[in-house]
Amino acid sequence: MVIGGALLTSNDAVLKWLAGDYPVGQIMFLRGIFMFMPIAFLVWRAGGLAALRPVNRKAHVARAILVITGSFLFITGLRYLPLAEAISVAFAGPLFITVLASLMLGETVGWRRWSAVLVGFVGVLVIVRPTGEAAQWAAIFPLAASFTGAFRDILTRLLSARETSVALLFYTSTGVVLAGLSSAPFGWQPVAVADIWLFALGGTLIGGAHFFLIECYRLAEAALVAPFKYSTVIWAALLGYLIWGDVPDAGTITGVTIVVASGLYILRRETRRSGG
Repeated sequence: MVIGGALLTSNDAVLKWLAGDYPVGQIMFLRGIFMFMPIAFLVWRAGGLAALRPVNRKAHVARAILVITGSFLFITGLRYLPLAEAISVAFAGPLFITVLASLMLGETVGWRRWSAVLVGFVGVLVIVRPTGEAAQWAAIFPLAASFTGAFRDILTRLLSARETSVALLFYTSTGVVLAGLSSAPFGWQPVAVADIWLFALGGTLIGGAHFFLIECYRLAEAALVAPFKYSTVIWAALLGYLIWGDVPDAGTITGVTIVVASGLYILRRETRRSGG
């Protein structure tokens, strides 16, 4: 989980670097093309093309749409926000999952977890600090991306019993590539030769990240490894400082602490509930 989080955050840093020069759709397409290299390895490791056989095609389409929407929103947010702040706002995902699990899956959510959700959203507001400044309002993009990501995770939970992990990854990635390609008529930019390796690096990083995350959940219980995903904020702060000189302010640090604490409490309550 720690390695996967580091690779995901490194991919986000690459995306932020590219977002200043290229449209979001072009980034989604070019990065997605290179992502098929690690996916090919995963397909081989899963036993070949048989692992890609879909069971519920409509559900794959729905999941791809959610990922496409979330990717567009998050990359747009990276254009305007420091890396650590964008990733910190995206930590609202587990809070949204708790709400959606109650509404869509019929899971029982007690008053303690509801309270933790509310406190977590207070933490998000502390990070965002809504003002008239455009940079602060840009935090809506990663927040909306975390909401679509919560829908994606709920759908993945429903599909995982019948669909292989590599099939979910392959068809979603294909959808992202096609969606990015469809944006070509709206003004793609010529790709600098020096940037090709960045697109290749981004695709390899995110493909590798998914490999480690899939292995992580295959080898260990989610409740054991999930807390380690919050290590991504450390990588984000480090990369943001080294590349752009960004230093999280006191408000961001306070908000992240509140959101992470809320997420860990929700995880603890879910673990106790599942364990009887």
